[in-house]
This record gives sequence, C-alpha cells and structure tokens, in this order.
Amino acid sequence: MSVDVKTNVIKRNGEEVDFNSQKIINAVHKANEEVDRLHQMNDYQIIAIADNIANKVNESTHAVNVEDIQDMVETGIMAMRGYEVAQKYVRYRYKRELTRKSNTTDNGILSLLDNINEEVNQENSNKNPVINSTQRDYMAGEVSKDLSRRVLLPEEIVRAHEEGIIHFHDTDYFAQREHNCDLINLEDMLQNGTVISETLIEKPHSFFTACNVTTQIVAQVASNQYGGQSFTLAHLAPFVDISRQKIRKNVIEERKECGESLDEAIISKVTERRLRDEVRSGIQTIQYQLITLMTCNGQAPFVTVFMYLDEVPEGQTRDDLAMIIEEVLVQRMQGVKNEKGVWITPAFPKLIYVLDEDNISEESKYWGLTELAAKCTAKRMVPDYISAKIMKELKQGDVYPCMGCRSFLTVEDSQRNADGSHKYYGRFNQGVVTINLVDVACSSEGDMDEFWKILDERLELCHRALRCRHERLLGTISDVAPILWQNGALARLKKGEKIDRLLFDGYSTISLGYAGLYEMCMRMLGKSHTDPEARPFALKVMKRLNDKCREWKEAEHISYSVYGTPMESTTYKFSKCLQKRFGIIPGVTDKNYITNSYHVHVSEQIDAFSKLKFEAEFQKLSPGGAVSYVEVPNMQNNIPAVLSVMKFIYNNIMYAELNTKSDYCECCGYDGEMAIKEDESGKLIWECPNCGNQDQNHMFVARRTCGYIGTQFWNQGRTQEIRDRVLHL
Repeated sequence: MSVDVKTNVIKRNGEEVDFNSQKIINAVHKANEEVDRLHQMNDYQIIAIADNIANKVNESTHAVNVEDIQDMVETGIMAMRGYEVAQKYVRYRYKRELTRKSNTTDNGILSLLDNINEEVNQENSNKNPVINSTQRDYMAGEVSKDLSRRVLLPEEIVRAHEEGIIHFHDTDYFAQREHNCDLINLEDMLQNGTVISETLIEKPHSFFTACNVTTQIVAQVASNQYGGQSFTLAHLAPFVDISRQKIRKNVIEERKECGESLDEAIISKVTERRLRDEVRSGIQTIQYQLITLMTCNGQAPFVTVFMYLDEVPEGQTRDDLAMIIEEVLVQRMQGVKNEKGVWITPAFPKLIYVLDEDNISEESKYWGLTELAAKCTAKRMVPDYISAKIMKELKQGDVYPCMGCRSFLTVEDSQRNADGSHKYYGRFNQGVVTINLVDVACSSEGDMDEFWKILDERLELCHRALRCRHERLLGTISDVAPILWQNGALARLKKGEKIDRLLFDGYSTISLGYAGLYEMCMRMLGKSHTDPEARPFALKVMKRLNDKCREWKEAEHISYSVYGTPMESTTYKFSKCLQKRFGIIPGVTDKNYITNSYHVHVSEQIDAFSKLKFEAEFQKLSPGGAVSYVEVPNMQNNIPAVLSVMKFIYNNIMYAELNTKSDYCECCGYDGEMAIKEDESGKLIWECPNCGNQDQNHMFVARRTCGYIGTQFWNQGRTQEIRDRVLHL
C-alpha cells in the first residue's frame, strides 16, 4: 500500500522537500542485505515500516526533520524484531554522521547558492537571499557557524542551541569577533572629525554636508558589526544654524551686488526659505542613501533615528531640531517609490519620537509635530514612541535611544561625560543568548519545584554561553574596525590598542534574552500570564532573571542585563524543537511559533490600553531592552484614536509602537491589507483579497515582526503568527 503524504521533510541542508517512502525502503534494504539470511526481514515488513512512518509524517502538523524520520526507522525495525538489521542501520547512520562532522559547511553553502535553503531564505525578511552580496555574507556565515560548532564553542552550548534549549544568537558572525549593536557617538565624529577609509573627514561646514557624512558613517558602522545602530537628530541640529549663518552671509552679498534693499525682514525671510530647502535636501539624502546603500552583508543598514526635542537647549537650536524632525516625518509619510513607481513603506531607517511635556498636549508648543507623527504612524507604521515621563522614572532621570530596534543600555554611574551626565553615545552591546522558557516548563512536566531547579541550571548554561561571547571579544585590537574603535563611533583608541577595557564596568552591556513567557505559564498553570492567578508567577520568573544578571555583574564587572528578545526566525525554530521534544501540547506547543518575550499572545482578546498597561510592568523588568505594540487596523482616517494611544503611552509605558498595515498589489493596484491563505498543501501564502494575486513578486507587504518592519516574506512560523494576530483597537 502507498500512503499519500502531504507533509514535507526538512533535509540537513535546510531544503524542504516532499516525503518519499521509497528512500526508507532503500535504506532498510541496504541494512537488511548486510545481515545473515536467517536474520533478514522480508519485503512486506520493510514496506510496512515505510507505510507506518508515512502515516506518522502525514499526521504531523509541521515539516519533519530527516533525523526524526531516521529515528522512526530505527524504532520501526526494532518493532519488527529486526534487531540485527537495526544494528547495521545504526552503524550506517553513525558513519554518515562522522563524515558530515568532518566538514559541515559544504552542503549548507551549496544549498544557499542554489537558493534552496528555506531556513536561510527566510531568516531575515529584509535580506534578499538571491543577490551576490547576501550570498557572500551567508557563505561566510556558514563557515563561521561551522567553526563555532566544531572549534570555538563548548559542546554543551552547541547541543543546547541545536536542541532549542537556548539560542546562541548570530553564530554566523561569532568567529569574526564582532559585537551586536550600538549608539553612534555622532556628535563627537561630526564636531571633532573622523576618518573614513583612511580619509580625514573634518567638521562639516553645512547641514547638508553633515547629513552626507552621517550616511557614510552609518554605512561604515553597519559593515563592521552585525546588529542595529542608532543616532540622534539632536547631533545634527547645531549644523542648521551653521548653514543659516552661511546662507545669510550669501544673501547679503547677493543683494549688495544687485543693489537691492538690505531690509532685515527680507534677508531673514530669504535666508529661512533657502535654509528650509537645504534641510529638505539633507533629510532626503539621509533617507535615500540609507535605503539604497547596501552594506557588505547584503542589506540596507539596520539604523534607528532618534527624535527628542529636549535633547538640545531651548530656543533656536530646539526650534531647528523641530524643523529637522518635521521634515523627516513629512518625507517618511510620503514613502519611497519602488521599481514600479509605486509609493511604498521603507523598512529603514526606523524612527523613534519622544513624547514629552512640550509636545504631548494640544496646548504644548510642539503639538503640531506630535499630530504629524500620528499621521505618519497611521500611514507608514513609524515613528515608534518613547515616553520621556516613564523613561525618566526607570532610567534615573535620563532619556536616550535604544540600539537598533529595542536593545537598551543600562544606566551606569561609572560611565560619565565630561559634564558629569551619564554617557550613552559611544556605548554598545556585546551580544545575546536567549533562554527558551517554554522548554524549562515542559522539561519540568508542570512540577513547580523541578521548574525552579531547571531554570537555575539553564540560566547558568546561558551564563556560560554569554561568557563565550565576552571572551571571544577579549583581545580584539582596535585596528579590526577603525571607524568603531579608533575614529569616534564607539571610542578613540590608539592603533594596536585592545578593546578590553570597553568590555567591563558598564561601557558595554551583554544580554540575557528570554522567550515564551506566555507558553511557560500555560504549561505550568494552564493560564495566560494575563490571568491574575498566573501573573505573580510570571513576574517571579522575570525577577529571577534579573537577580541572576545582578549576581553575575557584581562578580565579574560585566554589565549583564535582561532583554526581551526579538525573534524573527528563532520563534519558528524554538517551536519545532519543542514539538520534537515534547509533542503537541494544546496552548503550549501547538503553534509554529512561540511568543516573543513577555508579550500577550497574539490571539488573545485584549484592548490596546489594557495590553499596554499590563505589559508595562514586564517592560520594567527588561532593562536590557524590550518594546510593546498594539495591533490596529488602517488608522489614516482616525488620527484622534492614534493620538489617544500615544497619550496613553506617555502616561503608562516607556516604549511602544502601533502595528498598522501598509500593503500594495501590483496586479490590480489594491492598497489595503493582504490576506494570508492556506494552499492545497497546507502552506501559508499571501493573497490579494481584491484580485486573488498570490505571486509574492507582484505584491508589497509590510509588517512589523520584531520591533522593526519587514518588507519581504517570512517563514511559516512567523507567517502563522502574523495571521493569528487580533486587533487591539
């Protein structure tokens, strides 16, 4: 009998293929032929093994790994009492495994060059896996992963990572001694000069030039690290007045030459008009260069732009900063044209707008900017919002940007600027290791004493993994990335000087990530962490994570901090590992994803204000960074509702965003929300609800997935998570 199987199989190289029972029959036949005739199995038994496995694969809710199938083959042979055949089959597997371990990179590299590695193809929704620069980066990444697995990392860390017990982030860059993310000290580089590609870049003499230099700095930084970076528009604000004085001088000279009136009002009016044009051109330069630049890793720089009015002195400089922010919002709201000439939502730069006393109410001076920000969010999903009020409560009175999408530096009294204020710009993050809290709960089988025991063991495992990250960076000399370590982005070290002192005493952080707080509660208590009976347990777990980070920091003078991990591909990987280890547990492992950090589950019915209020308490316990969101429909015709959410953010939570929709179908021109459907094989695909177009090459879909906007397409786990999202407003 032949079983019709619709579920796919994931090969070792990441390629997803159709199940083929003949391969099982062939493999068992080979093992069968190596034993005495007396102990051989008959053809009917071998076919029965293949059919039984086909039925199991067909019943699976997810693609099955080839290793899982081989385990089933062993079990199937034993069930038929073919013990000698099973022994031969196990030996064959062992020999094949040894061969693969001798060089694990070849198949991985060849599969990504042939564009058949689904894991790599959907790893990052903002990287095109087909183009040469991305493939070159992925090839280097495969080598780095191989070195990390076989040479650089302890076997226990590798095993825990592969089993989904922890996630050792960015192993594709680990071998290269690169760090995660940072806050660029743009002020130092612009005011005191820098060096780019061995060329001295002096202090700019105009706003436009400062914008040009900024984009070059961002591109250089992005090519020498693997995470996000942020800069503040406040560091560009002083150059507006430099341009103003320069333009004013030219206007006076022109009018003198033409014999025209030197009336002060006329001179000021002409000057301000030309200044506006320069600001517009400067911001356009930043927007278009950052979008069209491609770094050595095959994507636009992952950069965040910070917009905080009170970061500069009140008066002319603050008004100039407001003018810059206004121009950024206006241009972002317009969007950019794609190759078809359609205005679309760009993924980067990510924008963050700070809500404060001078822009949060209708009577405040800069309320007009806040209204503009609301309109921009409704149309293009950005900016996101930081509450200066709440952040000052949590960060000793300071307000500063995250590094990239959500990673925040900790407040460190040991790190000060010349004026005595806390230092943030120029600091960075060493890397992340994430604990799978769902696995802790499942491993404990619901026993609370066992849960805490396993949690502590897993946290120590994460600690050892984080030490590996830290120790890999130790001994790095500044020459490896002059833009970072020598020329001001992060430091002004000498040539040949090691970066070691920047790894201790709070100059940089290192992050203990966590995932699946919701599913953890479901497994242990059968309730969501939003339930009053489960919430104390969830908070107690968060406190344990923070206590451990504090303990490690005090002992080692390394700034460990708890981090609400953004998981794009890892959410799918963790779910698959959980299903493999524990099977399908309703409400826990029955999805192709697990929930990011502390978030309320995407399918849980809760209103926007309750969600933000609830998550604010957990955000406090993620000092290394986290961001909350609310899922909303098209809000372009309901700006007052957007403003009401923004005001609620200001009063209740430090950092949050609104997930709006921004899609377009090239076949019919529909600009509403694309739908997610199941095809005949059960695979989730995108479809235009207007014309039925299912060709992803002829549609544009933008969704926020991990704090930033993705503008291509996602793996099946993330797509299912997007489909399951309910509206909060």
